[in-house]
Amino acid sequence: MPRLLHIEDDPANRLLVRKLLTPAGFEVVDAVDGLEGVKLATEQSFDLILVDIAIPGLDGYEVTLRLRGEDRLKGVPIVAITAEGSRNTSLSVGCDGFLQKPIDGRTFVRTVESYLKGAREGISAETSGDYLRAQSARIALHLEQKVAELSAANQRLIELDQARKEFYRNISHELSTPMTPIVGYTKLLLDQELGPLLPPQQRALRSVADCVDRLRGLIDNLLDITGIETGRLRFARQPFDLITAVRQAITATSELRDKKRQSLVAELSEDSLAAQGDARRVSRAIEQLLENASKFSGEGVRVGIRVTALPGGPLEVLVCDDGPGIPPAAASRIFEPFFQLDGSVTRAQGGTGVGLAVARGVARGHDGDLVLRSEGKSEVGGLGFSGACFALTIARQLGTNLAGP
Repeated sequence: MPRLLHIEDDPANRLLVRKLLTPAGFEVVDAVDGLEGVKLATEQSFDLILVDIAIPGLDGYEVTLRLRGEDRLKGVPIVAITAEGSRNTSLSVGCDGFLQKPIDGRTFVRTVESYLKGAREGISAETSGDYLRAQSARIALHLEQKVAELSAANQRLIELDQARKEFYRNISHELSTPMTPIVGYTKLLLDQELGPLLPPQQRALRSVADCVDRLRGLIDNLLDITGIETGRLRFARQPFDLITAVRQAITATSELRDKKRQSLVAELSEDSLAAQGDARRVSRAIEQLLENASKFSGEGVRVGIRVTALPGGPLEVLVCDDGPGIPPAAASRIFEPFFQLDGSVTRAQGGTGVGLAVARGVARGHDGDLVLRSEGKSEVGGLGFSGACFALTIARQLGTNLAGP
């Protein structure tokens, strides 16, 4: 069965060609614009290509020139089928035939079959050269216009991205301002420094405090990610113990693991591991990794964390889980701010999708990095983990020119 590619943006014309050729034993594949037509033609095998001239993306002339540069398509007949194009120009750029619209239904099938049998239309070399030169000038102008359009669109995207960053920075700042008294007064009430509380009032306030802490964490993440993107985030440069920072992160995330009955496998040095930088932010970055490991793993699974001094000086924190892992299609995007595997409002897990982006920004701000290790049997404490595994590295001593991530 001959396979035919029909590049045509008009659905009525596509339907007509299909109705005429399918009963005659052709398999017809449609492309709605020039770019899709080139993609299909270069990726699949066809016995003949029908191309309209006035199509979006790349027009029929440009499509033909592009396809004639493919060695595997040199023997495939390309036939222009158009109401507006020029026969001489079509043949000059490499078409083997030219059909005028409207299609003559009585002879169309026989004409197409003739091209499959070797029929070709010709044009003199002199005429072909004149048309090719004219067509080259027209294509150059077209490309110049496209470049100008793309440059303008790119500039607009840059402006929109900057506006987005400024919006998140401003809204995060506005949200963080009223949080300070909310956090303070909630603590005063829970500590009963403003008067005694009945047990039901204490339970209610603890629930409020939990929500306030969660909201404060979300706002802090938004402030951090906008600071990272705009280059305004600054880190402390103080000596600290990485083991202590890791233990603080383990404690801060223990409640989430307890709720899901998850066990923690920790491989930590008994000795301290001296580092330099912002201990609070490093600990929070490790919290993000532990929270992700718990959130995206099922109940009763294991979460592992290992701290290692690597050869050459860097310190590495490895966080692994036995969850479903990261889909290959998403692996290249998981560190993008606001990207989530499930971005719907009905998703099972909450959050804003900036945790990994913040953690990577913190790692890079400490002359290190955060990477996704190849999934498989990663070991912590002699036990294998088959889910996602993230390796966060930081330098022991920061560079003298450090100003941010």
